[in-house]
Amino acid sequence: MTSPLWTSDEIAAATAGTASADFAVFGVAFDSREVGAGDLFLALKGESTDGHRFLDQAFAQGAAGAVVSDATAYPNVAVADTTAALNALGAASRARTTAKIIGVTGSVGKTGTKEALFAALDRVDPGCAHRSVKSYNNHTGVPLSLARMPREARYGVLEMGMNHAGELAELTRLVRPHVAIVTAIAPAHLGFFDSVEDIADAKGEIFQGLQPGGTAIVPFDSPYRERLIAAAEPYATRIVTFGLGEGADVRAMEMMQTPAGGTFVLSRIGDKELSFTMSQPGDHWVSNGMAILAAVDAVGGDLELAGLALAELGGLAGRGARLSVPVGNGTALVIDESYNANPSSMRATLAVLAREPGRRVAVLGEMRELGAHADALHAELADPIVEAGVSRAILVGEAMAPLAAALEGRLNFVHVADAAAAKAELESTLAPGDAVLIKGSNGVRLATIVAALAERQTCSI
Repeated sequence: MTSPLWTSDEIAAATAGTASADFAVFGVAFDSREVGAGDLFLALKGESTDGHRFLDQAFAQGAAGAVVSDATAYPNVAVADTTAALNALGAASRARTTAKIIGVTGSVGKTGTKEALFAALDRVDPGCAHRSVKSYNNHTGVPLSLARMPREARYGVLEMGMNHAGELAELTRLVRPHVAIVTAIAPAHLGFFDSVEDIADAKGEIFQGLQPGGTAIVPFDSPYRERLIAAAEPYATRIVTFGLGEGADVRAMEMMQTPAGGTFVLSRIGDKELSFTMSQPGDHWVSNGMAILAAVDAVGGDLELAGLALAELGGLAGRGARLSVPVGNGTALVIDESYNANPSSMRATLAVLAREPGRRVAVLGEMRELGAHADALHAELADPIVEAGVSRAILVGEAMAPLAAALEGRLNFVHVADAAAAKAELESTLAPGDAVLIKGSNGVRLATIVAALAERQTCSI
């Protein structure tokens, strides 16, 4: 049987708490809906809810114990502050592990890169890699992901996000990575910053937590490359650049699109060469692949096995999954990019759509957290949409008005208020052979369109 993740005595020692009984847990959750048999439930108190209200539900679902700050009859470790206890448990997990830890951040591509890197390391050492699930990358998600790391893990891949200066500095000092990756810099969360340079500086905070002898992995093709290198230099023993441009330390030297939509890549990693197929379509994924190979190399992993994992990587829901959906007497391709959007990722996925045969349809939701730059950044998508050969665009959300004005007279489009109206528009015009890109900020809820289409899906491709 797998050894317990935590015992009650270990939890009490880590959190300076008091155990009411002896128990052992095999998982950790702070969302009662995610609690499974044998899990530890952390009853966090927030501004709008209190996890103690869900103790009955958590134990009904099989929780073995809880971390609480209010009295309860259930097996528990009592602490003064459950949120502080979560951080302490994450720190204790990091302190006890011998795993190589890789931290991943960036304006775009961090979750996909984290998932692909996990797949690569799991292929290198099956069953011994751990990663943060979903997009658990904030002040509660990161310590939770650390607390969930098995004591036997040999690799840990932790995603870290931010929307204010100073957040990553705090998170990276908890994670203390051996390798830190910045995937790319883009005007995401620009509403919280004065400039993209400030975003680059905030992302560069990830290097502050690097362990002695650590490696910083920096995007070579970014206009903020030198800024990121300067941020890494005080903390990193080794700085590795990755990308497509000549001069990158880890570089895609040759690329050729495959019939299945991926890319065959001849890459150079230092003095080594590797040929592999990147299953995910688009040059941005090739670039992500170079960052992944750089990280695998930095922790001493097998590059050839990592290449096999990248060739077998399936589509990620909301981040490039491809669905074949029945329409009339044929099918349509749906590219699911519904999880999030910013100007950089919009351009990258429109370039992917441009490679698809048939009529191209783009369902594009507004991009959020762009602040005073929002109107201009939305309007600037007009040229990439036209250049992608989009035949029909469905623009979703009030913030898309400047883009609608910029597209007037250039192609067939409709501007609608919400996802429900967009779904109706798409279903009324969808035809066999169409290639449909669905992308927008998560709050626009375009994933509901994907879910409706997936109900009639025949297979994933």
